[in-house]
Amino acid sequence: MRHVRRTLEWLEAEHPRYLWTDPATGLRFSHVPEDTVVRHYVPERRLAEIMASPADPLERETRDLAALLARSGQLTLEGLGVSGSILLGLHNPSFSDIDLLIYGAEQIRRLRRVIDGLASDGLVGLPEDRRAKWRAETAARFGLEPEVAADLDARRWHYRLFRGRYVSLHPTRAEHEIREAYGDRRYTPLGRAVVEARVTDSSEAMFLPAVYRVADVRWREGAPGPLEEIVSYEGVFGSAAEAGERILAIGHLEVERAGGRRLVVGSGFLPDGGSLHALAR
Repeated sequence: MRHVRRTLEWLEAEHPRYLWTDPATGLRFSHVPEDTVVRHYVPERRLAEIMASPADPLERETRDLAALLARSGQLTLEGLGVSGSILLGLHNPSFSDIDLLIYGAEQIRRLRRVIDGLASDGLVGLPEDRRAKWRAETAARFGLEPEVAADLDARRWHYRLFRGRYVSLHPTRAEHEIREAYGDRRYTPLGRAVVEARVTDSSEAMFLPAVYRVADVRWREGAPGPLEEIVSYEGVFGSAAEAGERILAIGHLEVERAGGRRLVVGSGFLPDGGSLHALAR
């Protein structure tokens, strides 16, 4: 949220036309006015181009990685896409990363079952020094205890090295997994809350936003009442807990016009966005 806030402040000073207040949430966002859109970059279409005819060493590595994931995890190449600088054609083969999208929960589950066995094919976990730096920075940024940051780090399966190059894999909802349209659910803010709850369903926790269905809620702060889900728009807290685990979440409480309530982590209503983590068993 700190990065988002700095971006919004810069846009307000330099390019206010690119700021927009969302009527569904009351929050300000950066946005691109429709009449300024020149080109739509499609991740899966760009990857298909690379698979057919890679133009440089980085694109060849991207092709090889996508082919490895598809073959080993029994994924469809049509269910993969490329993001980041490679999508835009702005990459530098000497230092750019590979950012791949994996569409659909079933594909992601297949990949997670096999990914740890791909070291002999050049896809390995991050080195300890890099992981230690991430743990320290994450603990400081979100005010977490070192053991909590270590637990989050242990669950980060989707950051790797491929032939020595940094790789990020981004679980993304397939079209049929998007079950609501913009504006279907509108919320009224209720304020900061801290809750402890048991996760009953984490099947959508891999995505952004990550959704945790919860029960047995204990209120440590905020307005007690029914709470159906905890939602994180902060990617660090995706896949932070599995069904059956208890979690501690600091976020912003919202009530839908239909009456349901949710706790949002990574909300612009909180200065630091909040946090979420599994509690020790």
